[in-house]
Amino acid sequence: MTVLASRSARALTAAAVATGAVFVTAPSASAVTKLTHSQATSKFRTYGLTWSSSGGCSDRYTSTCTSFEQINLATADGIVTFKRASGCATNITGGTEVGHASGTYSHWNGYKVDIGITTCNNSYITRNFAYAGVRGDGATLYKSAAGNIYAKEGNHWDITYYNCGGC
Repeated sequence: MTVLASRSARALTAAAVATGAVFVTAPSASAVTKLTHSQATSKFRTYGLTWSSSGGCSDRYTSTCTSFEQINLATADGIVTFKRASGCATNITGGTEVGHASGTYSHWNGYKVDIGITTCNNSYITRNFAYAGVRGDGATLYKSAAGNIYAKEGNHWDITYYNCGGC
């Protein structure tokens, strides 16, 4: 089994080199540190981030709330890094609560936050991150040097943090 896997990997690598293909893999989703809502809000408060919800609540099981229960430490650190680097007032409008799309790198699994659209946020993202195309749902994508993805979804930025972005 190991010999076959090794041969397959070598063949795939050789084919990639011959054709000039580039393979991009997402980071491992297994080894992440999770925070409680209280730990995350304490961190956000320390760095001057704000958060809000249409329901005025933080229950993870209510879609109109904004919860940070089970958010990844790298995600929390990533939005702090964004706030500090941009100098923008940053209001988080979506966290780990129900109501977002599913998937490995989802809100529920702690990889994403939504932030409000402001002139400052828009300017910082579009001037400092690389345009990365348009997602299937029409969201315009920008990719940071660290590989994190910023998707402009109408009335907010949907941000996927694979890492803390240089924290």
